[in-house]
Amino acid sequence: MPVIDTLSADLKEALKARNEIKLSTLRLIKASLKNKEIEKMASLTHDEIVAVLSTMAKQRRESIEQYTAAGRLELSSREEQELSIIQSYLPKQLAPEELDAVIRTAIEESGATSPNDMGKVMKALMPKVKGVSDGKAVNQRVRDLLQ
Repeated sequence: MPVIDTLSADLKEALKARNEIKLSTLRLIKASLKNKEIEKMASLTHDEIVAVLSTMAKQRRESIEQYTAAGRLELSSREEQELSIIQSYLPKQLAPEELDAVIRTAIEESGATSPNDMGKVMKALMPKVKGVSDGKAVNQRVRDLLQ
């Protein structure tokens, strides 16, 4: 079932169940997808939907960090709930071991030997992990493995 159809069905369920956080998050997802569709002036492909959802997840992660640092745990908790809802519509994320294997392969393919070669590795790696791993985590892991 396409993501859009799943979203619509889950929105109806959340409405019936009076699940306010899920309902507001699903409405936000649908609005973001609709805005992107209007901006593009065409229907979104699966990859574009994943990109929008990934951006939303990244925003939630950054908000969680900031709220936690500021001691606003109630806001951080809500963002974590929204993040888990958004992630349920994203493809399954790579496990750390799987990510390391993909990174090591990219390092070998690009011939990287030092942190100065990070750009080459990231260029080869990002198309492979786009949508299935957080870019910030990938960047940090590549940096660690090159040192």
